[in-house]
Amino acid sequence: MNQLSHTATDAYQAAFAGTLVFPEDPQYNEVRQIWNGMIDRRPSLIARCGSADDVVRSLDFVRQHDLPFSIRGGGHNIAGNAVCDGGLMIDLSLMKDISIDPEQRRGYVEPGCTLADFDAAAQAHGLATPLGINSTTGVAGLTLGGGFGWLSRKFGMTVDSLLGADVIVADGRQLHASESENPDLFWGLRGGGGNFGIVTRFEFRLHPVGPDVLCGLIVFPFEQAKSVITQFARFTETMPDELNVWMVARKAPPLPFLAEEVHGKKIVVLAICYAGDPDEGMKHIEALRQFGSAYGEHIGVQPYVDWQQVFDPLLTPSSRNYWKSHNFSTLDDGLIDTVIEYASALPSPQCEIFVATIGGETGRTNPDAMAYSSRDANYVMNVHVRWETPDEDARCIAWAREFFDRTQSFASGGAYVNFLTSDEAERTAFAYGTSYQRLVDLKRKFDPTNLFASTKTSAQRDCSRAHLKGRSHPPFRSLTARHRHLSETLLAGTSDTPNLQFATDLHCFGRP
Repeated sequence: MNQLSHTATDAYQAAFAGTLVFPEDPQYNEVRQIWNGMIDRRPSLIARCGSADDVVRSLDFVRQHDLPFSIRGGGHNIAGNAVCDGGLMIDLSLMKDISIDPEQRRGYVEPGCTLADFDAAAQAHGLATPLGINSTTGVAGLTLGGGFGWLSRKFGMTVDSLLGADVIVADGRQLHASESENPDLFWGLRGGGGNFGIVTRFEFRLHPVGPDVLCGLIVFPFEQAKSVITQFARFTETMPDELNVWMVARKAPPLPFLAEEVHGKKIVVLAICYAGDPDEGMKHIEALRQFGSAYGEHIGVQPYVDWQQVFDPLLTPSSRNYWKSHNFSTLDDGLIDTVIEYASALPSPQCEIFVATIGGETGRTNPDAMAYSSRDANYVMNVHVRWETPDEDARCIAWAREFFDRTQSFASGGAYVNFLTSDEAERTAFAYGTSYQRLVDLKRKFDPTNLFASTKTSAQRDCSRAHLKGRSHPPFRSLTARHRHLSETLLAGTSDTPNLQFATDLHCFGRP
């Protein structure tokens, strides 16, 4: 560890209330593993923090010994920013305290919490904040990159419900950021990623949701893709904010409501969630059934917390994953044709192309109000390539990149930074659009020595360098040795409709 003496690590451990994990410890390999199986890095030391004071001590240790470091929240970031090679991994995953104030509709969340943790605590009071769709995702990284999911059309992006954050900045100060305290830092945290410090607590606005919602799937044959996706594109332009419909093109897993002969065939799926009165929702869903002759459907009322976990089998840890993503204002015919072309040649059984519908409330916030500025994005497409062995890497990644290039001309401005991979540093300025220069200025203010050197989100590598332009500063270490930030950890940090149990019935969704 950069020739650190036992005396140095012993002194660190003596002042550290959490747990330090060394490479020789039996839990080391388990603790260093993250969601994306393509990432296999080996930190020299892992600091499993239990409090904000532990985080401060860890940053002191980093500065004192000039160490590369990373920060882990949920460990779900596609680029693997949560873990570094040969440095200190500051692990926040044990900081999982959640406090819900149902009267004020506020939720206070530590950075180790997953979406499942937050959903369960808030839904005990019939409340929720818009989050993602995979319950094992970390709240911290999702929030700092913007965050969207089933509730976003009605309640906005995750950052639109963020009211405040406790942040440890580069010089070790513990600050509170909100509209009234350090408002410039608060502006940057809402979509700007983890380039300004480590968030140790989030304060969210909560909204009445459920606890039961109308939701489910309609599965169409791929032969009807042109008609179904075209109708999906037109329907979603005018649907009410309470309704969200996403489109997924993939091969059919052995879903229990599909005939056995359908399993393994290419399909087009409409995934549906209605955050309002289920009877009213059923009226809108009826139009979706008319898009074609479906293989089958599974639609009904179930607890929102169960629907939030239905797609977890698509995103289990340890598989190899690569993403490419675009924002779109509209889904043009040329784009639809290209989606169909590439969906007909998926490189592995687990691959999928999904188009998430946002718009609604997400587009009603001024683009300058916070670092997340892509308010013209009505759709986010993610090309999710997923496979099992290194031998498949080149073929699967090449397919995703080619598809990304073919659809780029249809894309709108900006990009969703949580979907950016480690090889997309050049997209940083484009992703942030008009927010980019202000993020550079914030970097100069809150991290003037570039402690949180970033490899991806927020100011990212380009932004980090931009804020130092013209200054006398030691040269950057290699990116491998300098994984000092991580966007994923962020900063570190019901009626007459049937009641269905999707969590059980759809558990096989996503299996090859």
